[in-house]
Amino acid sequence: MILSMVGGLVATVALPAFAAARVPEDAVTIQQMAVDDAQSLVVASDASGAELVRESYAATSAEEIAKKKAAEAAAAAAAARARSAAASVATVNVDLSMVAPGSGEVRWPVSGYTMGEGFGTRGGAHMGIDMLAPAGTPIFAAAAGVVRVSQESYGGYGVAVTIDHVINGQRVGTLYGHMTWGSRQVVSGQTVAAGQIIGLVGSTGRSTANHLHFETYVNGSNVDPYAWLAQNAG
Repeated sequence: MILSMVGGLVATVALPAFAAARVPEDAVTIQQMAVDDAQSLVVASDASGAELVRESYAATSAEEIAKKKAAEAAAAAAAARARSAAASVATVNVDLSMVAPGSGEVRWPVSGYTMGEGFGTRGGAHMGIDMLAPAGTPIFAAAAGVVRVSQESYGGYGVAVTIDHVINGQRVGTLYGHMTWGSRQVVSGQTVAAGQIIGLVGSTGRSTANHLHFETYVNGSNVDPYAWLAQNAG
């Protein structure tokens, strides 16, 4: 009897431990849970890959954005300067009844002037002649030709015009510097006649008095403008 009770007690105590030790059929491991809950990506069979190229995306770094903004600002500034230069043509009243001295193929670019510094002065650095005249005095094309430069700011020449000519088969270039602001009457690419008004005497650029700085080039070589005019103008 005592042995039966002891055996029953042992069985009663052991059952919970045995039951706790058994693994339920539906139990899963942490790894299995991770696999079961993992997200999956289904790719359609007709999907294709595409190679990214630099042109396919916009600049995103601070350096690239800064460069892009700088380029846009430079383009805007250039456009504004072009508009300003175009608007400045013919903004000053000019007496169009004036005519250039002489009637030949080559004319004097200014009438009633006083000779200033000559060609080759300043130790050879002065490549033209200075024809002193009051501000607003008309400046004429020395010969027929095509305007190469017409700018409100052309280096030290200030407001200036240059013209390309062909005279007796020779390539001749003339330059007219230090004009009055806004007095240009011609634009680049325009064909002009000998004696046509192209602007007014002023003192822009590296200048200390009203005058026309006049230069001449024959077949690409700089020559004394006064000697050239004295020989050809009429």
